[in-house]
Amino acid sequence: MMSISPLIPIALALMLSACTDTITTKESDVQPSSASSWHLDFFDDFETFNPENWQDQPIWVNNEHHCYVRDNEFGTREVSNGSIKLKVIDLGEKRPCDNFNKQGEQHPDTQYVAGRIASKNLKEFIKGKWTARLKVENSGQSGMFPAWWLLGARNNEPPVQEPDENICWPMVGSGEIDIFEHHSDGGPDHYAARAIKSDGQCGGGDWQSLMLVQKAQLNEYHNYSVEWVGDDVIFRLDEVEVYRLPNESAKLAEPFFAILNFAKINDSSMTANWVMEVDWVKHESWH
Repeated sequence: MMSISPLIPIALALMLSACTDTITTKESDVQPSSASSWHLDFFDDFETFNPENWQDQPIWVNNEHHCYVRDNEFGTREVSNGSIKLKVIDLGEKRPCDNFNKQGEQHPDTQYVAGRIASKNLKEFIKGKWTARLKVENSGQSGMFPAWWLLGARNNEPPVQEPDENICWPMVGSGEIDIFEHHSDGGPDHYAARAIKSDGQCGGGDWQSLMLVQKAQLNEYHNYSVEWVGDDVIFRLDEVEVYRLPNESAKLAEPFFAILNFAKINDSSMTANWVMEVDWVKHESWH
C-alpha cells in the first residue's frame, strides 16, 4: 500500500457518507463475445501455502506499527480449512523486528506481528482480471488496515530480487491498484477501491482522485475484483460494477503482482487478534 496521507481519514469519513448502495453494470462488460472469453491462468484456493504462488514480504512501509514475519511465525498467515488467514497478533511484549524501509532504516522493536504475502516474481500479469474472495471480522477497530491490492512488478521496495526492480512508487512500472482496502478511520463495513495517480516523481501519488469508498458487509465473504475492459479499468463487488476509471487502462498496462496483507497503522490497543480470511485468488486473461 502507498504512503498514507493524514488527509485520508478525513476523506474517507466524508466519502463514506456518499458510499454507493446502488451499483450498476453493463451486460457487455460481463458477457464475453462469441469470439472471446475469460481464460483462467492462475488460481489458488489455499488448500496449502504454495511457494510457487506466494512469498512472504517482510517490509516496513507507511510507518506501520507491526513487524511482518516469515514462515507463518506466530501464526500470522495460517492456512486451514481451505482458506488463508492473514492476522495481526499482539505478542504482549516488544521484540526485535528485521523489517527495513526503502531508506534502509530498521523497524523499531514492537509487540505486534502481522502477515503479508505477495505473488512477486511468481505470478505477474498484464491487464486481465484479478479477483479474491475474502472477509474481515470486526471491521472498524482503530488501526485496522487489511488490503488486497496490486503493485507494478518493477517496484524497488524490498525484497529486490531482479535487476529491473528499480522503479520507485508510483511511476510507470511501479503503479498501484487497491482492489480492497479497509481503513478503520472511516468506520466499519466499508472499503476503498482505487488506482494511484502518479504526479511524475518518486513518492508522488494522488490516492484520492481515482478512489471510491463502497459499503459492504465485511464479515461476510465477497468477491472483490478489478479488470481491464477496453480503455477502462473497472472495479467489481460480487461481479457487479461499482466503479469505473475511464481511459485509465493504458496508464496501468505494466505487469502487476498481487499482495494480501493485514497492517496495523497506529498504537491503539487490540482486544483480539485481527483476521482477514481469503478463500481464493485468481487471475483471468481475455482471449
